[in-house]
Amino acid sequence: MRIAKDWIDYKVLSTAKGEKLERIGGYTFLRPDPQVIWNLDKPITKKVDAKYKRTENKSGEWTKSPKMPNSFVIERKGVKFHIEPMSFKHICLFPEQAVNWDLMSDLIKNAKREIKVLNLFAYTGGASVITALAGAKVTHVDAAKSMIEIAKVNAELNNISNIRYILDDCAKFVEREIRRGNKYDAIIMDPPSFGRGPKGETWKIEEDIYEFVKLCAQVLSDKPLFVLINSYTTGLQPTVMANILNATIKGGQTDCYEVGLPTEEIGIVLPCGCSAIKIFKD
Repeated sequence: MRIAKDWIDYKVLSTAKGEKLERIGGYTFLRPDPQVIWNLDKPITKKVDAKYKRTENKSGEWTKSPKMPNSFVIERKGVKFHIEPMSFKHICLFPEQAVNWDLMSDLIKNAKREIKVLNLFAYTGGASVITALAGAKVTHVDAAKSMIEIAKVNAELNNISNIRYILDDCAKFVEREIRRGNKYDAIIMDPPSFGRGPKGETWKIEEDIYEFVKLCAQVLSDKPLFVLINSYTTGLQPTVMANILNATIKGGQTDCYEVGLPTEEIGIVLPCGCSAIKIFKD
């Protein structure tokens, strides 16, 4: 497992009974986490500033303290990120992805050439910001307009103005790029377990991921740098994604791993999904 470190404004304080307690900026958050199936001797009892609770219809809502703002900004290594509690329990940031941000940033900086990055299912643009700051030319694609708007906020916070934003179904966008003959040196994808495109397109990761990666292989340049897949689906193991990369994209070296976050509890690392990356040497 690779553990995301170097966070100052973010920390997992405790985990128990399906929940995680986090300190984000100067505020404490309590929200569900399906990975936390253990019970600790000391349950989470600390008073929190924002608590997410699921309702009977499987959606949920936040309960906030009076001092809790609607949004605020945190930093890591000088990079700023917009934080906002969303209706589906997310906070506009996946802090564990810092593991991959550092790796991608180093690869782009060491390439000593212009790198064109395609970020698919790009959400609020953490990876878009990091790769743009490393010098890449970034195309950011997501099917949710609200997420693209927050991605633009993240870019503005870091004085980035050259990311291209595309509101579209990711597969349809890639198909059009194939027809146009457009190519990318690096591809990042962070597909959801299930999703719908702007025109009702459905996505189920177990059924669609293989063909999607196979499709994306057609927009890789003749001199690719890397392809990264992230997954939060508990049934999709790192080796599965590595196998998909190896079956659909020739060359390069493939690595796969869990990603996680340290906690203040002795011996407990919070697992947060997995990644597989194929890296090509210049």
